[in-house]
Amino acid sequence: MTNPLAGLFKARQKEAARLELFARSMRLCGEYLAAQSETSPRHARLSRAIGTFATSLDTPSADPFDSLLKVGERALEAGGDSGLALALGVAETSTRIRQRSRGAWRLHGLALDGLGREAEALECYERHLTLVQDNGAAKEVVRRIDTLRRQRACLEEADALFPRAGSPLRDLLGQPSAVTAPAFAAFVQARVAEHSAGDPAVRRLLKLYGTYRRLVERPALSDPLLGGSTPIGVGGLRGLIEGRTVCLVSGADDAAGSASGAETDGYDLVVRCDSFGVRAEGTGERADLHAVSLRGETPWNGPAWTQPAGIRLVFGSPAAQWRRATRQRLVPGAQEHIGDASLRAPLTDPALIGEGDWEPATTTAFTVLRLLDFLDVSPRLDLIGFGLPGRLRPREAEWVMDRATHVDNSKMRIALR
Repeated sequence: MTNPLAGLFKARQKEAARLELFARSMRLCGEYLAAQSETSPRHARLSRAIGTFATSLDTPSADPFDSLLKVGERALEAGGDSGLALALGVAETSTRIRQRSRGAWRLHGLALDGLGREAEALECYERHLTLVQDNGAAKEVVRRIDTLRRQRACLEEADALFPRAGSPLRDLLGQPSAVTAPAFAAFVQARVAEHSAGDPAVRRLLKLYGTYRRLVERPALSDPLLGGSTPIGVGGLRGLIEGRTVCLVSGADDAAGSASGAETDGYDLVVRCDSFGVRAEGTGERADLHAVSLRGETPWNGPAWTQPAGIRLVFGSPAAQWRRATRQRLVPGAQEHIGDASLRAPLTDPALIGEGDWEPATTTAFTVLRLLDFLDVSPRLDLIGFGLPGRLRPREAEWVMDRATHVDNSKMRIALR
């Protein structure tokens, strides 16, 4: 016969544990608020969510669980190390309070994913799917699971290509991408140095590395912050410029004060960089492709991010900073296409140009020029206004002049095709 007092005691123990978990979450929220000084709208929304959660704890008839999940969602939205840490703490508490909560396991996966702990995130995503009746309702999570599995498959196949290399990649399976990605890059560089470029295994390795980098750096979950812009990778960029004449225009005053505007606008694709300005008579009025670089924590500002451009490419490292700056700076509707993470570092990416000896402060103009030259799909590729010293770094200018097919000083034009 069951002892009713034993059942009551167990229920009270469970409720006490539940209240302690809610109290733990409230402490995490308090620590977050005490350390925060930012007043952006997303942090204001998180603060309001924390207030709602605190109120629910003092309301006997309320269930604080949904309010707690909302805190986690707002913490993810706030982003940054502190926001993601709070989201993870809330998620860990939520999954302990309700082990069969779909929302809690999804939040747990997203928080771990945001922190680069993909292997742990995959387990949480799969737990979420076991609780969802209709996988169609969780299609974003399904896509993300597929992405993480494909990342692992790239590492496993790359490791198997060179069995005598000591299996360094296999030892990294399950590690965060912050650890795995640089190790994979080093593995690729070592194999390229050891074998000829024509080696089939090397060619396959480079393809796998390119696929892996895109899977790691381009979120598989949809990103509404792109404001309707279409993300493009290397293939998409190649398709947009293939067969088109291209000119890269300097924003210097003497170029803007010239009278080559009509000639500039005669090209199929006009490329401008950083905080560019336009003068119809001097350098034309179009900006079909705008390239901008991140410098330290701050990208080039000015009005250029708001000016319409058919394609906008953002160069910069590391990947987390690039993602953050791109999402914060992009103006919805100001561009039709935005370069994805596969185009953020073309000079050093082994899947593209892969020349690691260029300086981190390489000019934006040279970076985009080198990328366009590497793609080699434009019948005409000219620079306008870059002939004077100081427009490019000395080594960059040397590279350009070594490959120039024609120089017209009267029109400030250097032709590479």
